[in-house]
Amino acid sequence: MKITIIYDNTVFRDGLKSDWGFSALIEFNNRKILFDTGGNGAILLENMRKLNINPKSIDTIFISHNHFDHVGGLSEFLNKNNDVKLYAPSTFRGVKNVRELEYIVAAKEISENIYTTGELDRIEQSLIIKTEKGLIIIVGCAHPEIEQILNVAKRYGEPYALIGGFHGFNKLQILTELCFLTPTHCSENTEKIKSLYPEKYISGGAGKVIEFE
Repeated sequence: MKITIIYDNTVFRDGLKSDWGFSALIEFNNRKILFDTGGNGAILLENMRKLNINPKSIDTIFISHNHFDHVGGLSEFLNKNNDVKLYAPSTFRGVKNVRELEYIVAAKEISENIYTTGELDRIEQSLIIKTEKGLIIIVGCAHPEIEQILNVAKRYGEPYALIGGFHGFNKLQILTELCFLTPTHCSENTEKIKSLYPEKYISGGAGKVIEFE
């Protein structure tokens, strides 16, 4: 499994552009899933070009929630590749120019060993990848709170890694059960998380590539 952060508030790799928002490419089981699309389509596509990610190679889009910094690049991406299946939370309307669209309400398996938490609190869904190490959980901003996200994810296995925005999160003791942490985008306690869990912490930023064997 491979995760490439395309869009983030910070840059890991020189030559990429940072911006308020989040997007990542998840490669797993011969699937290429674009998780969120950042806030600006031009930045999304330019960072993809520099990362040698061909938009037409992507078969799935997963939108966590309907905030501009996560959906702002969607229209421009679909102008490049609309031959995708898009999983959107039920409160996100107005999607056009896409081959297949499924609105998500409840937790479910969307492909082999790939799950959604469902749209928690009618705000946001998170993506769950089941691997031999455990569950890799990718979050947009974690608005429904990380504790709830982890509790829902546990019906599919044991959480192993948490990657994405930890917005407003301060119950840091919850993170002891995880083995891998990459707070990105809107995370407000990144330095505290890093100091408390130095052996688990991996920095994010546009261009960061994370691989799980």
